[in-house]
Amino acid sequence: MLRPLGNRIIVEPGPEEETSAGGIVLPDTAKKKPQEGKVIAVGPGRVLENGKRVPIPLEVGNIVVYSKYGGTEFKIQGKEYVILDAENDVLGVKPAAKPTAKPAAKPKAKAAPRKGRKK
Repeated sequence: MLRPLGNRIIVEPGPEEETSAGGIVLPDTAKKKPQEGKVIAVGPGRVLENGKRVPIPLEVGNIVVYSKYGGTEFKIQGKEYVILDAENDVLGVKPAAKPTAKPAAKPKAKAAPRKGRKK
């Protein structure tokens, strides 16, 4: 896989919209360009004038929203990717999805037998 340099990240774009809101199938020329995708690789970060490196505040697996026409598109082994500048092209990070599975119910403790009263 390609390794980004400096303050860049590699993103796998999300799927293009195949149908319109009314359910009409769109041709390739009318499809909207995706503006979000999954971070595949993160560069080491920007180097300041004093020589210190500022790391990129993104991680592999983050879902990012980016500029519509930002970055450089390329293909590797038939898959499309976009190289983006982490500061200028990335507009935001989507929050991680919350787990939908409910935790297992705790077994109820048996009540101790009561002393004294009989029925």
